[in-house]
Amino acid sequence: MDSLLIHGGHPLNGEVSISGAKNAALPELCAALLTEEAVTLQNVPELQDVATMVKLLTNMGMQVERHKNHVVTLTAGQAIEPVAPYELVKTMRASILALGPLLARFGRARVSLPGGCAIGSRPVDQHIKGLQAMGAHIHVEHGYMLASLGAGLENTQRLKGARITTDMVTVTGTENLMMAACLATGETVLENAAQEPEVTDLANMLIKMGALIDGVGTSRIRIEGVQSLHGVKHEVVADRIEAGTFLCAVACTGGRVFLKGARSAHLEAVIEKLVSAGVKIDARDDGIWVQAQEGAHQHLRAQSFRTSEYPGFPTDMQAQFMVLNAVANGSAMATETIFENRFMHVNELVRLGAHIEIDGKVALTQGVASLSGADVMATDLRASASLVIAGLVAQGQTRVQRIYHLDRGYETMESKLASLGAHIERVK
Repeated sequence: MDSLLIHGGHPLNGEVSISGAKNAALPELCAALLTEEAVTLQNVPELQDVATMVKLLTNMGMQVERHKNHVVTLTAGQAIEPVAPYELVKTMRASILALGPLLARFGRARVSLPGGCAIGSRPVDQHIKGLQAMGAHIHVEHGYMLASLGAGLENTQRLKGARITTDMVTVTGTENLMMAACLATGETVLENAAQEPEVTDLANMLIKMGALIDGVGTSRIRIEGVQSLHGVKHEVVADRIEAGTFLCAVACTGGRVFLKGARSAHLEAVIEKLVSAGVKIDARDDGIWVQAQEGAHQHLRAQSFRTSEYPGFPTDMQAQFMVLNAVANGSAMATETIFENRFMHVNELVRLGAHIEIDGKVALTQGVASLSGADVMATDLRASASLVIAGLVAQGQTRVQRIYHLDRGYETMESKLASLGAHIERVK
C-alpha cells in the first residue's frame, strides 16, 4: 500500500496548476445520462473517484472516451442498463448522483446505497423524498434503492414538477434533484438549495444543454422541465478545495506560489482567515498569488473559525486550516457544524506534536513552535491533506500512510508539491 514520505522544513516556491473540481466533475459526468447526444467535459481531474464514476457509467452501457489533456467524451444512447451495483458504489457516495438522471430519462433505476469516507452520517433520504415529491416510487430492498415512475406517470414516462424544501442544505441532493427536474413536466422549485460553486457549475452546464434554470447560485432554484436535452462541451470549474489546501501549505511552510486557475471568489471565507493570520494573498483573474514568511510560529496568528455551508468556511478546509493554527501564535477554536465525526485527523496531528483538545464539536488548538516528523495514518480525504501539510512543516521525516484517501480527491499532489520544492515522494 502506497505511502508518502516527507522531509519537512522546506519552503514552497513557483507555480502550480489547480485541477478541475472533483465535486463538479462527478455530477457533470452523471449529467451525460440526460441526453443521447455526446457530452464533452474538459479539465476533468485524473482522480480515483472520477475513475470509479467512469467505470460505473461504462458498466451501465455508456460510451466513454478519455482523451489527452483531461478531456472526456460521454455518449449515453438508448441501451443503458440503469443499475449502479454495490461493488462500484461502496467506495464513493457520489454514485447516488446517477439516481436522478436515470429516473428522469429512463423511468427506472436500481442504485446501491452509497459508501465513501467515514466522516459521519450523510443520509440519502433528502434525495429520496425529493424524487418522491416528483412522483417517483422508491423503496429500499437488500441494500438497493429501487426507483420507478409512480402511479399515473407510466403513461407520460416523465417525472412531474414539484416544490421541494430539503430539511438540510445538501449539495448532492440539490444536484440530483436539479438534474431530475430538467426532464420533468412542469416547474420544480428547490428551496434551501445548496449554493456551492460546484452546484452553480453543474447548473451552467445543464443550461448549455438546453435546460431552463433560474436562481443559479441562490438558495431558491427554479427549473422548468423540457422534453429533451442536447449534447454540450463544458469545462469543469477549478477545484477550490485543492486551491485552499495549497494556500494553507504555503502559509505553513513559507514561500511564494502562484495557483494557476484558482478562483478567489470561491474561497473568500478561507482567504479572509488567511489574511487575518498574516498571509499575503494577491487575487488575479488567472489565479492567486500566496506568500508567507518562513517560520510559521514566528509570523502567523491563530484564527478561530466555524464551518458552515457555502459561502461560509468550508468543512472540507477545516483539517488543513487546523494545521496552520497548530503552528501559529496563540490559541484558536475550530467549530465543526457539518459532520459529526470530522476530527479524526486530530490524534494524528497530536502524534506530530500539535496541542489540540476536542470538546464535542469544538477543537481547541494551542500553537507550538514546531512539529516533529512521525508515522501517521490518514482516515479520510481531507485528513490526508492536513497530514501532508503537517509533514511539510514538521522537522524530520513524516510518513503518511493509507494515502488512497488522498488519491480520491487530489491529482498527483506529491508531484505538484515536489515541483514547488517540497521533499516528498511516493513509496510502497
